[in-house]
Amino acid sequence: MDNARSGPGRPIAIGALALVVLIVAYLVFAGGGGATYHLEFQEADQLVRGDQVQVGGVPVGSITNIQLTHDFKALVTIHVDSSLVPLHEGTTAQVRVPSLSSVANRYIALSPGPNNDPKLSAGSTLPASVTKEVTDLDQLFNTLNPATRKGLQQFIQGFAEQYAGAGKTFGETTEYFGPFIGATSHFFGELTRDQSTFTNFIVETAKTVNTLADRAEPLSDLIEHANTTFQAVGARQTQLAQGLKELPITLNQGNRTFAELPSTLAALKTLVNTAKPTNKPLILLLERLRSLQETATTPVHDIASAFSRPGANNDLTDLVRTLPLLAKELETASPSTVTSLQESVPITAFFGPYAPDLVGAARTFGESAAPYDANGHYAQLEPVLPDFTLGEHNTLTPGTAEQDLANLKSGQLRRCPGAATQPAADGSSPFVDGELLSCDPTETP
Repeated sequence: MDNARSGPGRPIAIGALALVVLIVAYLVFAGGGGATYHLEFQEADQLVRGDQVQVGGVPVGSITNIQLTHDFKALVTIHVDSSLVPLHEGTTAQVRVPSLSSVANRYIALSPGPNNDPKLSAGSTLPASVTKEVTDLDQLFNTLNPATRKGLQQFIQGFAEQYAGAGKTFGETTEYFGPFIGATSHFFGELTRDQSTFTNFIVETAKTVNTLADRAEPLSDLIEHANTTFQAVGARQTQLAQGLKELPITLNQGNRTFAELPSTLAALKTLVNTAKPTNKPLILLLERLRSLQETATTPVHDIASAFSRPGANNDLTDLVRTLPLLAKELETASPSTVTSLQESVPITAFFGPYAPDLVGAARTFGESAAPYDANGHYAQLEPVLPDFTLGEHNTLTPGTAEQDLANLKSGQLRRCPGAATQPAADGSSPFVDGELLSCDPTETP
C-alpha cells in the first residue's frame, strides 16, 4: 500500500526538480538574459571591464569589452539586464564619476529613450553623437585659453580700479573676516557631519563642473563681456555717484506723490460716479458717431488722397510746395504788371466811354449772325430785289449803283459815346465829357 501511494508523487517531484535544473542552467549558461549593445565614445575615459552600467543610480549591467575603432574611437561593449531590454531610439550614454577618490572609479549612465520610439535590436551601436565623456579638471583648466585668461586679468584689474581709494573702507570690513571664517568652519563641519549630504554635494558639484565644461566657449564670452561691462561702469563712476546722490531725492518725491495718491483716487471716484448718468447718452452718441464714421470714411480718404497722392505734382502738398516759388516769381512780375497797367491808362481811357458801343456791336453781330448755322450756311430765305425805275410803256428798268446810293445820307446822327445801348442807371452813359463833345445825348436806341 505504501508503494502505491508513493508511486504517482515521485515522478512529479522528479519532473519539478528537472525544471528547476533547466531554469538554473539557462540562467547560468545564457548569462541571465538581457542583451549586448555597443557604445562609441571619443575616448575610453579610463573605463575598464567590469565597470557598472547604471540607470538612475541603479546598476542594470556592466562593461564586457573595450576596443579601438579604425577612426580611433573607443567602442565599449555593455551587457544590459533583461529588465531594461530592449532599448529604444533616443537612448543616450554618459561616463560619470561617483566620487573623487579614484580616477578609475567610473561608470556609464544610460538614459533610455521613450518606449514609443522604435526598438534597438541586440548588438546595435549607439554612435558618438549620443554619448558623452566625463569632464576632468584638466579639461576645465584647458578651457582657460589665452583669451579667457586675458579677460580674467582684465576682470580682476577692473575690480582693482573699482575699489581704488577705498582702502580705509575695505580695512573696516576686515573686522568681519574672523566671524566669516568661524561661520565657514561651522558650515563645513555641519556638511561633513552628514555624509550622505556631503556625497550628494560632491556629485552635484561634479555635474556642475561637467555642465561648465560643456559651456566653455559661452563661459569665456561671459567673462569677457562682464569685463567690458565693469569697465564701462568704472568709466561712469562720476555719473553713478551722482545718480546715487539723486536717488534719495527721487524716493522722497515718490513718497510725496504716493501720499497724494489717495486724494487723487477719491476725486477720480467722484468723477466716475458723476459720469455714470451720462453713460447711456454717451453710448447713444458713440453709436451715432459710428454711422458718421462709416459715411465719412470715403470722403476723408478722398481728402487725404487730395492732400497726399503717390507720385509727383498731383496733390495739394505738391501745390503748397510750389507756392514759395510762385510768390518769388510774383515779387518780380507783380510790380512790372502794375507799372504796365499804370502806363496803359492814358491809352485805354479813350476806349472806356465806348465800351457800351463795343458791347452793342458784338450783340448786333450776334443777332445778324443768328440766321447762320454752325457750318456757316444761311438758314433763312429772304427775297432781295434791286431798285427799279418805271419807264415808258410801264416797263421796269433796273437802277444803277449810283442811283441806289444817291438817296443815302450821312451825318444824320450825332450820338455820344455809349449811346448805342440803353443809358446806364448811374448816368455814366451816354458820355458827354462835361458837354465838351459835340454830340446829342438824346439820340439813343
